[in-house]
Amino acid sequence: MGALLVAGTTSDAGKSVVVAGICRWLARRGVDVVPFKAQNMSNNSVVTPDGGEIGRAQAMQAAACGVQPSVRFNPVLLKPGSDRSSQVVVLGEAVGDVTALSYRDRKAALLDTVVSTLDGLRAGHDAVICEGAGSPAEINLRAHDIANMGLARAANLPTLLVGDIDRGGVFAQMFGTLALLDPADQALVTGFVVNKFRGDPALLRPGLDQLRALTGRSVLGVLPWAEELWIDAEDSLSTVADGVLGRPAPPEGDQWLRVAVPRLPRISNATDVEALAAEPGVAVRFVTEPSRLADADLVVLPGSKSTVADLDWLRSTGLADAVLAHARAGLPVVGICGGFQMLCRAIDDTVESGAGRVPGLELLDLDIEFAEKKTLARPSGSAWGTHVHGYEIHHGVPMRRSDTLEPLLFLASGEPEGAIDGAVAGTHWHGLFENDEFRRVFLDRAARHAGRDGFRVSGGTDFAALRAKQWDLLGDLVEQHLDTDALWRCLDEPVPTLPSVRSCLASE
Repeated sequence: MGALLVAGTTSDAGKSVVVAGICRWLARRGVDVVPFKAQNMSNNSVVTPDGGEIGRAQAMQAAACGVQPSVRFNPVLLKPGSDRSSQVVVLGEAVGDVTALSYRDRKAALLDTVVSTLDGLRAGHDAVICEGAGSPAEINLRAHDIANMGLARAANLPTLLVGDIDRGGVFAQMFGTLALLDPADQALVTGFVVNKFRGDPALLRPGLDQLRALTGRSVLGVLPWAEELWIDAEDSLSTVADGVLGRPAPPEGDQWLRVAVPRLPRISNATDVEALAAEPGVAVRFVTEPSRLADADLVVLPGSKSTVADLDWLRSTGLADAVLAHARAGLPVVGICGGFQMLCRAIDDTVESGAGRVPGLELLDLDIEFAEKKTLARPSGSAWGTHVHGYEIHHGVPMRRSDTLEPLLFLASGEPEGAIDGAVAGTHWHGLFENDEFRRVFLDRAARHAGRDGFRVSGGTDFAALRAKQWDLLGDLVEQHLDTDALWRCLDEPVPTLPSVRSCLASE
């Protein structure tokens, strides 16, 4: 077999989930398949068993394949720290910060890394399903592209173009994207996929037929809108800003537990709260202004790629004062990674922001100092009588610590991690809430601190099983709604000779 590229007409067109769906479909048919994204730009990342850092979407796709994530699945990761600069992670290791212009000069060398990594995966597996980045029609960036048609040309990849019909104008998206490509790039685009359709696909038939006539390429299928898909979606935050996350089931008791999560400008690993949102009776809302905290039972301060800058934002919006008022009322607050650092007495950061020593929210009596070397780890340990595991991605290190603070958990080595003071807690661990038993104990404690005596923690939520159901749903959608014979041909046969849009128009 071989490899193919799934590109999108826009960001959030559904590339990540389409790749995951194709991977799941192939894996269920016994194919040794792995995902690949040459360059990802995201602050949602994970630590792999081989010790590096990759985009969370590729870890999700690896799970859909039934394999462990690897740094080879996402050789270049850009983690935005501001509107103008990003940290560059190459094969799992941070190698420095770049601006948009300075990064352009590094792309030629990175293309060699990307192509050689892809070649290695193709040699070791039956199939590699690649995901593009943004849109291949960003013609201002084409000369230095390593993620879309630059990759497709270098590796001779047949390319599918996914369009999001929910945004409107999907035929213009598809035709316009193809038309903007030069003829050599167009030749690699073998077909289209319509995503997120609500309604009867028969209504689209005249447009699909005309698109084929105009481009010489078929639509391989129309994927329906799936209300159940929300866990680990790469761009899910775009649809839940100031809204409830997921599809909360009714409470098992007679009260809901309301969770507020400040949507920080440089929020990272926001997926940490998805496990909370999967629990019956737990309503998790991302918030951007103080009034949304007024009726919250629990506040979760999430991770951040720019802790000091996002702490400044928290103060400038009034959210910091709202968090402090919430905590002083005895209501629960928990911080994760950057959010944990914000809860501390002071942050000494000469690495990420260069701001030096700045005051934190002073809800936990310890200090944080940023180290030059980033901590990447996949630890395990115990908390409140339960076994826990997670992963760490941070520069901040706890330094001065009050003797009155209790650890939130203990590593397997016996070393303490995190802190807890009454109803306020913090940890550097991501993924902690994915531990089912820990999550139940945590929610029970949070409900008691919040006075929600009518809230009952469910004993049956298996978050790993819920995730697996998402991958199976994606595989079902691909199997039922895409032309799987055409997908096989993309992987099995040489890229066909296809006409350019200009020649199709000339023949009309």
